Amino acid sequence: MCFHNSMSAKAVKLAARYGRKSDTIEIAQDIINEQYHVNAFNFPKCPVITSSDQIQAFNWGLIPFWVKTEENAEEIKRMTLNARADTIFEKPSFREPIMKKRCIVPSTGYFEWRHEGSRKIPYYIYLKDEEIFSMAGVYDTWLDKSTGVEHTTFSIITTDTNPLTNYIHNTKHRMPAILSKEDEEKWLEPDLSKSEITSLLKPYNAGLMDAYVIRNDFVKKVPTDETILERA
Repeated sequence: MCFHNSMSAKAVKLAARYGRKSDTIEIAQDIINEQYHVNAFNFPKCPVITSSDQIQAFNWGLIPFWVKTEENAEEIKRMTLNARADTIFEKPSFREPIMKKRCIVPSTGYFEWRHEGSRKIPYYIYLKDEEIFSMAGVYDTWLDKSTGVEHTTFSIITTDTNPLTNYIHNTKHRMPAILSKEDEEKWLEPDLSKSEITSLLKPYNAGLMDAYVIRNDFVKKVPTDETILERA
């Protein structure tokens, strides 16, 4: 699955990469600077690209619009950090967002573990020729009626692995659905059919990716520590 992302590009660079504005909205402080490790289990705010002309900031862990209470919201977001491409059209949490609320989650790389017996070996995985690349995502907005506050949240879509990521993620065999640059704006188009959406959710070309082993303590470091990405 994909629970550990890296977003080591500042908002201004993201804006240039996606042709979006970053100076006309209030971007959360924790996404202005480089985040070398973004842990989904902290439900952090992350930069997200939608059809809007501005960079958005949504929390990781999708809360469907139909959730009734804050207690239910807290429970469900722990199960919606990722959405499987093969079941996304069927799951109640995702079947409306996948048709109407697709987004891009920018990344500079992500983390996964290879299991060898009792050992867990962490890898940093990235694209060879793309400093910033696009993970396919979905989002939704939930209104907490007890407070009147709206929460917009997202999930990263995962697919089967390619040969490189299959070697690394050798237990569950999943990887994020990565979009080619030419498919990014198409992914955001509001009127795609189910078959058109499905055609974009496929394992990325392993030949365009690379990975290396990093130190096990990277999860304990503050997100802005650039040594997170150092080779083991």
